[in-house]
Amino acid sequence: MKVWFVLAVSALIYGCSSGIAAPQEGLPVIEACFVSAAGTVPVKLEVASSSEQRQKGLMGRTSLATDAGMLFEYSEPRQASHGFWMYKTLIPLDIAYLNREGVIGSIRHMVPCASASGSGCPTYPAGVPFIQAVEMNAGFFQDHGIRRGDRLNLGKDNCPAR
Repeated sequence: MKVWFVLAVSALIYGCSSGIAAPQEGLPVIEACFVSAAGTVPVKLEVASSSEQRQKGLMGRTSLATDAGMLFEYSEPRQASHGFWMYKTLIPLDIAYLNREGVIGSIRHMVPCASASGSGCPTYPAGVPFIQAVEMNAGFFQDHGIRRGDRLNLGKDNCPAR
């Protein structure tokens, strides 16, 4: 009985010790950076490239590291009317919609949706055609001076020194 109690308490402490939710299992994580007039901001992005991975996105996460986010990749460009929603997403996020060259076409702020069904959640359309999107913690882009026209470089070797 004592062993089970120790194991249960240990698991509880371990589970609560990190404020950072684990990445989606099996998703690759890449180093990248946003490059703007304000400078270079390194980030670590989980890559969601399949329909299933993109659909799950950051659902259920209670937090993200300050330099962590998710890159959504599509094989074909999406229309400007295409957008994202926050169904079952627990933390506020900002999303940047990017073209094929990694240039940001628009940035939107998204808030968690408490609706029990996805149909009760608003969508956040890009407003521009895009082929990639990046979700980061709410306020990330503003805090780092990243705006429309700035770019995302994939791979640490493609990031200029800070």
